[in-house]
Amino acid sequence: MGLALINYGEDENTDYIIDETRKGRDPLLIHGAQYTLALAYCGTGSNKAIRLLLHTAVSDVSDDVRMAAVIGLAFVLYKTPSRVPELVKLLLESFNPHVRYASCMAVGIAMAGSGDAESVALLEPMLNDMTDFVRQGALIGTSLIYMQQGDQCNDKKVKAFREKLASLVNDKHQAILTKMGAILSTGIIDAGGRNCSFNLGSKNGFTKMTSAVGAALWLQHWYWFPMMHMFSLAITPTFTIGLNKDFKYPKNFEIQCHSKPSSFAYPKRLEEKKEEKKKRVETVTLSITAKNKARLARKKVKDDGDEKMDEAEVKKDEDEEKKMDVDGEEASEEKKTKKKREPEPSSFRLLNPCRITKSQAECCEFDLDQRYRPIRLEEKPRGVILLTDSTPGEEDDLGTVKAPSIETEDEADPPEPFEWAPADHPEAQQISADSEMVEESAAE
Repeated sequence: MGLALINYGEDENTDYIIDETRKGRDPLLIHGAQYTLALAYCGTGSNKAIRLLLHTAVSDVSDDVRMAAVIGLAFVLYKTPSRVPELVKLLLESFNPHVRYASCMAVGIAMAGSGDAESVALLEPMLNDMTDFVRQGALIGTSLIYMQQGDQCNDKKVKAFREKLASLVNDKHQAILTKMGAILSTGIIDAGGRNCSFNLGSKNGFTKMTSAVGAALWLQHWYWFPMMHMFSLAITPTFTIGLNKDFKYPKNFEIQCHSKPSSFAYPKRLEEKKEEKKKRVETVTLSITAKNKARLARKKVKDDGDEKMDEAEVKKDEDEEKKMDVDGEEASEEKKTKKKREPEPSSFRLLNPCRITKSQAECCEFDLDQRYRPIRLEEKPRGVILLTDSTPGEEDDLGTVKAPSIETEDEADPPEPFEWAPADHPEAQQISADSEMVEESAAE
């Protein structure tokens, strides 16, 4: 991995190093050569690099080397992501589970944030694979594809996938690696509060070194789990903010989006199902029962001759008899009237600043009739946009971006300085001997 990081973006200058490491018999060196090839040709789409990676993916005897070669395809072809599912389509059917796992990860990295239905369809059979870590790769790959996708995406399959993740996390009998993949996928699909996307390049088409290196290091969590935290280097905030000459954002600057608000809205949070309390059913009084009560009351008055009998009780029983004789159709007519949903608008306006995803940017455009206009009209409304003021003399409501504070609150104090030495080092042995003497003297 050290060679891979050193030779990032070097293209053909690394051919000698790659050839030398690939000729060796040590699988660790050959494994590093695949990542060196991937980072050196990242985003170039080089046919030479693709040919070498595919040859290694189907011919090498080491599972780790084959896995690294398949994942390297996603790095080389990230600018033309649709080619990756086509290349690994047959590899997803491989008998080798490591190749299937790597194919799932390659599709996820290449098609991240696209919500592509065909790519999801390729990974769906892998969700039920017999091997646990293949299911883990399919979950992570699918979550990468569904990043920042609303509930309407892919015929509302996103919601079903989220429910599947929740069920796997709570399943006590699930395999550990599959459950681990479900936990990771839950964090990936909502990374950055659903305001970040997994991108190896910038909006202008340049490869971002931090994202490419972060993704390569994150994939090493297969060997060392603390590398999971490197995922934060590979994600990019999908914010859009318009700034004036003083680097303040006008609050009345808006962007027109020609789509329904629900298409790119934040997905709804999953709600825990509340246990419904059993309500006590009221005893139903039949009409014949009310009649019998009224008849017995009249008979009692007649037989006993008790004129002090409360006439109100008799009248009440008669009223109950009349009520029970009423047909049940009146009750059915008193149903609650449902409110009619208003039709969803076909377009809406986004305030400054806002979140605009990669797919949403294709539906957005600038409104040139407002006071503030972008300097570059041809660019997509994403990221930082510099604006010109058509009426600089007028007052305006401006907002200021607050710089992050260096001082931290509620932060723990750093540990006191100390010296550390390995257990076999003579200084460590001397320290342990001194500590034993101190303990003995304290005991005496």
